[in-house]
Amino acid sequence: MKSRRFMLSVVLMSLCTVAFAQSDAQKSSVAPVPSEAQKSFATMKSLAGEWEGIVTVPDAPQMSGSKTHASLRVTSRGHVLVHEFQEAGTPLDATKYDHPVTMLYLDGDQLTLVHYCDAGNRPRMTGKMSPDGKTVEFELKDISGSTEYHMHHSVITIIDANHHTEDWTFMMKDKPIHAHFDLHRMN
Repeated sequence: MKSRRFMLSVVLMSLCTVAFAQSDAQKSSVAPVPSEAQKSFATMKSLAGEWEGIVTVPDAPQMSGSKTHASLRVTSRGHVLVHEFQEAGTPLDATKYDHPVTMLYLDGDQLTLVHYCDAGNRPRMTGKMSPDGKTVEFELKDISGSTEYHMHHSVITIIDANHHTEDWTFMMKDKPIHAHFDLHRMN
């Protein structure tokens, strides 16, 4: 009688173990659905590479027509996209030339951008992807440092894998200055 109870206990424990193992296997085979912020960040990371193109500044025509270089790279084990701008053909010397750096990352469930501006401040913006998945628009959330001159808004639109545009709005006191960058992949 004792051996039957023992055998029954062993069989029941084995069945429970198999049932839990199957349940865990089913759970792990179902990939979690990415959030909108995760989709937006994945879209932004697809831009990693070297880009060049012409800048148009309707509010300051003397600044239009120059060639710009943008470098985008994924770092920190895929958690950050580093975006760097500079005038094409200039050395990487931030003491003599503009060289703003922008970091994009997920902050909880929000796509976040921090722009380390040549004006000496750090605007933080939050981004949302358009329904067609080709445009990410960033709105100012807050700013560290002076607010007199600062980056205020950004829209990045993917045309295709080798072409995208960036529209940045810079506030000069209370006057917005818009810059449009038409960028093509160099590598």
